[in-house]
Amino acid sequence: MGRTSQGGDGPSDEDLVAAARRGDRAAMDQLLRRHHDRILAVCHRLCRNPADAEDAAQDALIAIVRALDRFDGRSRFSTWAYRVTTNSCLDELRRRRRRPVTVDATSVPEPAATDVEPADAAVRSEVRSTLVEVLERLPEEFRVPLVLRDVADLDYASIGEILDLAPGTVRSRIARGRARAAALLDGNPTAGADVEVPDPTAMDPP
Repeated sequence: MGRTSQGGDGPSDEDLVAAARRGDRAAMDQLLRRHHDRILAVCHRLCRNPADAEDAAQDALIAIVRALDRFDGRSRFSTWAYRVTTNSCLDELRRRRRRPVTVDATSVPEPAATDVEPADAAVRSEVRSTLVEVLERLPEEFRVPLVLRDVADLDYASIGEILDLAPGTVRSRIARGRARAAALLDGNPTAGADVEVPDPTAMDPP
């Protein structure tokens, strides 16, 4: 997600924000459509079940519309939108903390892909189902930055801005989250806190 449409064509997010603030409903609709799929995907990864995710995504979109006039442009619109989305998800989790957890991995959307062979799509679906189950077992402190990195495709600085964390802390939590996820995928039921984590500065570039 960036400043322009995913294909690189069309008005930038900043142009759409400016037009939406002037009352251009078409610009607002285009802005929300552009980011809707990833917002929904983030909600499904962060929330405990599809119903909660749908509620959180709807709340996030409403909050984005209502607060757009307060967006100061110091960060990218996508970063600000994911901050709103993350807060919406965490609020939803807090409200429904005691509800039974129901995970339906097949209902979790992912950003649309093109030119994918049916066999590849089947493998991707199976892998995605497994990863969703693993994410559900990670502590929130690791799951949230990991989702923002791997689902929302945000850099460490943006994630730090969203979560009010230093970029180095973000790197560390993502590294530890990936290590725990790898341990779970390897069949380690404890996937404990003692997992060895590589130097996060040697991992993904910012």
